[in-house]
Amino acid sequence: MASEPTPEARPTRAATIHEVARRAGVSHQTVSRYLRDMGPFRADTIARVEAAIRELDYRPNMIARSMRTRQTGVLTALLPAPVTQMPTPMLAAAAEAAHEAGYFMEIAVVEGPAEERSRRARELMGSGRVEGVLSLAGLPELQEQGKTAASGALTIVEQFDDKLRGLGTLADASALREIIATLADQGHRRFLHIQGPEEWASARARRQVYEETLAERGLESHGVTGGDWSAHTGYQALQSLEADSGVTAVIAANDFVALGALRAAHEREWRVPEDLSIIGWDDIDLGRYSTPSLSTVAVDREGRGRLAMQRLIALVRGEEPPADAPVPNHVVLRESTGPAPSATTD
Repeated sequence: MASEPTPEARPTRAATIHEVARRAGVSHQTVSRYLRDMGPFRADTIARVEAAIRELDYRPNMIARSMRTRQTGVLTALLPAPVTQMPTPMLAAAAEAAHEAGYFMEIAVVEGPAEERSRRARELMGSGRVEGVLSLAGLPELQEQGKTAASGALTIVEQFDDKLRGLGTLADASALREIIATLADQGHRRFLHIQGPEEWASARARRQVYEETLAERGLESHGVTGGDWSAHTGYQALQSLEADSGVTAVIAANDFVALGALRAAHEREWRVPEDLSIIGWDDIDLGRYSTPSLSTVAVDREGRGRLAMQRLIALVRGEEPPADAPVPNHVVLRESTGPAPSATTD
């Protein structure tokens, strides 16, 4: 007897929100509120809804939802172009905060002056495609730090200029006062600063605090050299330093500069920190594993990105934004700093 032909496999129909609700034993309104993070919910309700979503492989229909509620679940981070220094830690933390709240974060890079970014921000908020815009640079025509409108929500962090160079708290150099005070207490009297590029507000601020603090404390500066953020700059600065300069402490513009200086000191057989203390800025992972490990200043870019996104989400939802209280930069002392040679006991 001939076997019956096997019917062609048909595409599996996508589960609906009503089927999820029936499987979980709740109303479809409860499932909808859960998907939009509009709790609170009892723990057993969450467990049943999540189990039903997994078992039915449910995927919300975002197009239908946006047409019905004008909620797309999309937030946009707005950056100026050209992007020469991508603020990856801040953006990654913002995206994670968006995901945890049930949103998707996209990135828009806008060519042209700040006025063009303002125009693009208004366009995005009025498009109905996004619910909010997070601008990491200033928008001259939309300078409120946070606002909502019928067309959407906007948060301006203003941590970068038009060329994505750090501003505001990212350019805060006050930690240098603690660095110099600590080194002075350890007997250091003559310092060298290897600075970053002058066009960066952060580099200018660090030089200014360096010079002011030395003057206030009656300490000596061998000078300021450098001019960019590269390891090669730090390497050259230490290679050209006179052996009898009297410098016992080097304050580098960032960790890459400090690591270059560390390499040059090694080649010149200057022991760090016994002969020379070196400190950087940014707390990059590589500095933790160098030999010796690098003293530095930790900058909480992730915390700032997360807070900015949380403020935007609160505006989107009509909730009270969290307080703007970013963690300040803080000094991290490791093996590359220690007492000045004359202060070391035998």
